[in-house]
Amino acid sequence: MTPRTTPSAADILRDAQGFSLFIGGPLFQLLRRAHLSDDALLLVRRRVAVITLFAWLPLFLLAALQGQLVGHSVAVPFLRDAEVHIRFLVVVPLLIVAELVVHQRLHSIGWAFLERKLIPEAAAARFDEALTSTFRLRNSVLAELLLLAVVYGVGVHLVWRPNTVVDVPTWYVTSSAAGSRLSPAGIWYGYVSLPIFQFLLLRWYYRLLLWTWFLWRVSRIELNLIPTHPDRVGGLGFLANTAYAFTLLMAAHGGMLAAQIANGIFFFGKSLPEFKIEIAVLVAFLLCIVFGPLLVFAPQLARAKRVGLLEYGTLAERYVREFDVKWLRGGASADEPLVGSGDIQSLADLSNSFEVVRGMRLAPVSKEALLRLTVAVLLPIAPLLLTMMPLETLLRRLVGLVF
Repeated sequence: MTPRTTPSAADILRDAQGFSLFIGGPLFQLLRRAHLSDDALLLVRRRVAVITLFAWLPLFLLAALQGQLVGHSVAVPFLRDAEVHIRFLVVVPLLIVAELVVHQRLHSIGWAFLERKLIPEAAAARFDEALTSTFRLRNSVLAELLLLAVVYGVGVHLVWRPNTVVDVPTWYVTSSAAGSRLSPAGIWYGYVSLPIFQFLLLRWYYRLLLWTWFLWRVSRIELNLIPTHPDRVGGLGFLANTAYAFTLLMAAHGGMLAAQIANGIFFFGKSLPEFKIEIAVLVAFLLCIVFGPLLVFAPQLARAKRVGLLEYGTLAERYVREFDVKWLRGGASADEPLVGSGDIQSLADLSNSFEVVRGMRLAPVSKEALLRLTVAVLLPIAPLLLTMMPLETLLRRLVGLVF
């Protein structure tokens, strides 16, 4: 057999210092050169402080120079604009910290497939290629340039300017007989701060696509799944825990929607129930992008379950017939006692194994993870319940639900 000259999966992971969706790409290299990140994506506090202040502080200073921090000179003064503060002082930091969390939680995913011997030796080259292609796309300069093009070409000019810039005077828009135009603060907001936010968000979606791509490529390999594995997903149970890595990302999206709802309530006379469709759509969308990639293993898990039920059913059939003949039809020798016989324990063990196979799930997804991530999305929106009822009444109703 000719020895393989291409790097193995172990070599790829060792050279890359593990599996990572974020250690790579032009932005990562720029942050390293600016001493805002190291090779392990640390220095996160420095990164959060610099990016957040670069996006938010000029808005504060320019709004102050315009005399539009507070007061009634504009319909929406800067300090009362909940959306801009939550977006840049809460959501942006969450998006940045979430990168580190996901990196650390997914770091050993590649090794897990190897150490659990889920990848057959014959398919090792395909797993190597799955890793290599994912890292190649992660490091793509073209991909991040396209994200920038989308931010400025679509996010700013086609989405923000027509749909977000309101017709009433605000800290970022001035009105005159000639129509509305951006103030100096609005120019920085629309062409610097907002693109930073949109780029970070789109970069996140691109990384989620890479995660999906990697899992899909692995799912095309005939994995060594074990139907009797106690995790009830054939040995893929470690993937179920990856969903928790995206908790901060879910909370960031909840904060984004909470900010928009808050402005709608405080400045445009809307109420929280009017946004129930938006809330439901956001929750459904986020659950799909986090748990959807894990569904690519459903066909293999379903097949493993069918084969497992057939094989363990055949084994059980043979054993119980032998058990029946031996202990109920007089097949046991006279000097072999039933009490203390290992046959009883073996029958119970076989029954338990069969129940494990029958209880196999078709995806490494748990109800607990679904619930926790849903709560993470809704938690930032929950304080807006106070716009509907006093805190005392809200607490009384919550206590009533519990007790």
